[in-house]
Amino acid sequence: MSEWIKVVELNQIPVLGARVVRTEAMDIALFRGSDDRVFAVRDACPHKNGPLSQGIMHGHSVTCPLHNWKIDLTSGEALGPDEGCTNVFPVRVEEGMVLLQLTTNVAAA
Repeated sequence: MSEWIKVVELNQIPVLGARVVRTEAMDIALFRGSDDRVFAVRDACPHKNGPLSQGIMHGHSVTCPLHNWKIDLTSGEALGPDEGCTNVFPVRVEEGMVLLQLTTNVAAA
C-alpha cells in the first residue's frame, strides 16, 4: 500500500539544490530543477552509497560528491560508462507543497 505524504514546501528546496527526507527505511533526496521540477531519489549513489543530496545538480541529473558518478534523476540510472541504479519515488507539487508517494514500509519518520 502507498500513500502521498506532504514533506516540504517547494520554496524550501533551493533551485538546483536538494533537501533530505528521512524515513524509517532510508533517506530520500528531493531535488529542485531550474524549471521547478522536483525529483525524489534514494540519497545513496549506486557506486559507494555517496550522499547524492550533497552532489551538484545539472539539468535533470546529479553528480555524486564522492566519485563523480552522474545519476539521471528521472530514472535513477547511472550515466555514461558507469552502471547502476538508485531508487526513484513519485513526487508531485500541489499549491506549493511537495508530496512524496511512499509505500507503508518506507513511510516518513
